[in-house]
Amino acid sequence: MIWKVFMHEVSMVFLGVSSIYCGASAILKLSKNMSDVVEWELMSLNSSSIVFTMILDWVSLLFLSFVFLISSSVMFYSGSYMKDDKTFNRFMYLVLMFVLSMMMMVLSPNLISILLGWDGLGLVSYALVIYYQNEKSANAGMLTILSNRVGDVAILLGIGIMSSLGGWNFFVYSPYMDDCNWMLFKFFLMLAAMTKSAQIPFSAWLPAAMAAPTPVSALVHSSTLVTAGVYLMIRFMPALIGSAMQSSLLIISCLTMFMAGLGANFEYDLKKIIALSTLSQLGVMLSILSLGYVNLAFFHLLSHALFKALLFMCAGAVIHSVGDYQDIRFMGGLVSYMPLSVSYMTVANLALCGFPFLAGFYSKDLILEVAFMSWINLIAFILYVLSTGLTVAYTGRLIYYSLSGSFKSKSFSSIGDNDSIMGNSMTFLGVGAIIGGALLSWLIFPDPMMICLSGVMKSLVMIISIIGGVMGYMFNVLSVTNSLKSMSIYTLVVLMGSMWFMPFLSSYNNSKVSLLIGEAMQKMGDKGWYEQFGAQGIYLLFSKGFVVMNNVQINNVKVYMKMFVISIIIILLVYI
Repeated sequence: MIWKVFMHEVSMVFLGVSSIYCGASAILKLSKNMSDVVEWELMSLNSSSIVFTMILDWVSLLFLSFVFLISSSVMFYSGSYMKDDKTFNRFMYLVLMFVLSMMMMVLSPNLISILLGWDGLGLVSYALVIYYQNEKSANAGMLTILSNRVGDVAILLGIGIMSSLGGWNFFVYSPYMDDCNWMLFKFFLMLAAMTKSAQIPFSAWLPAAMAAPTPVSALVHSSTLVTAGVYLMIRFMPALIGSAMQSSLLIISCLTMFMAGLGANFEYDLKKIIALSTLSQLGVMLSILSLGYVNLAFFHLLSHALFKALLFMCAGAVIHSVGDYQDIRFMGGLVSYMPLSVSYMTVANLALCGFPFLAGFYSKDLILEVAFMSWINLIAFILYVLSTGLTVAYTGRLIYYSLSGSFKSKSFSSIGDNDSIMGNSMTFLGVGAIIGGALLSWLIFPDPMMICLSGVMKSLVMIISIIGGVMGYMFNVLSVTNSLKSMSIYTLVVLMGSMWFMPFLSSYNNSKVSLLIGEAMQKMGDKGWYEQFGAQGIYLLFSKGFVVMNNVQINNVKVYMKMFVISIIIILLVYI
């Protein structure tokens, strides 16, 4: 027990100090408008130098500061949440490995060194999803890693295409990548970002990854791993500005945002509701990024990390107290028993909805106003509006079922805020969720942004939020009192509540088709043509060649005579 306490406290202190140092360095770099690049050449291959590069600018250092801050709080939180786990040390080492992989990805402007951190994130994420070692976790982990492998292969193909430039430093080459010659590379880049950030059609893995421990969800699946794709797109944005990929990314991210908000209103698993809200906010980040507002997407990425990690930690405290139930229908009235956790959870929920002067307000309100001011099409505009209303609706639904109302848990339940470690770790992020948005706004946007909107468009966000909250509350009351009415439109309810059948398409049917194709490819390829023209074919060719060479080298006169006669005949035929 002493070692467990020592490990999570030391990790918290080390990561906290690192966060302060990186944050101070980021402010210094931003104020002086400077960046440092460190390169270490590993090898040179065909005039292409393979170098390990680190870039220390305000974007990478500020993002790393937030990664360290959230990791520090999650490490301390895990000291209480995972204290009864027999493999606690393994869990802590896996989280530290994840932080190291994230650090490698964030600091790398080189596509090859990015791949090291990118693959490390996928591998450690898989190890954390299957941590509980049951069938559900194994299935979720397999779906997670196979979905992410698509993005890994896309980056490998991008490395192959980019090798024609003689280097892989995208800071140097990305401003000169036009659509005419680099469209395929941009497609692979967007594909990699879509898989890691769980955009359509790769959205199924993020709710499935909630099989991992809750501290993992707070760190990995809310603020770091899933935002790696957004961060990659931010870094490559000079190559994407003016590209045809921008419009494709806009419609995909808006559809993801709407689909996740719709699915969260039909979900009853507490962690999956928060995971779907994460998916919706990832759509917000990529949609505003596709419109060309890089700093605004980065601003929302950082502010979202604060309140979403806090929301997961509050959910973990609630799940721990009510006897490890995750169904919100078995909760209720928790505000009377867990006032501290419920207060933090309410702050995080309000920040998610964009409540004025909380962290989410400064970024989300600015994103919506800039999007309404931009040249977007009608479909994207409608999806933005509907997604905003759905966010308030599922947040109100979560509060209605779990935090307010009557007590629905077991009779013998020890519910309360008795754990000081969980409470203290949530306090760090709670303060960030309240004042973090204002501080970041002053830091990233020291000059106010010019917003030119009509009165109706300016008040549209507030109107839609109020309508979404009221309709969400009314539908919740109706669903409780008339729960059998939904059976008459069962297919439609399943369609909306199951992310448009995406988990089914991503798991059973897809895996069945993939296995059949793999079996055919193995018979035709690995055991067929590849053997004929590969290892076995070369073996037979060399065997026959060695027999001929052996006969020549044993000084056999008959062999020489045969060869001499054959040579004479060939010469005569050629000249005659």
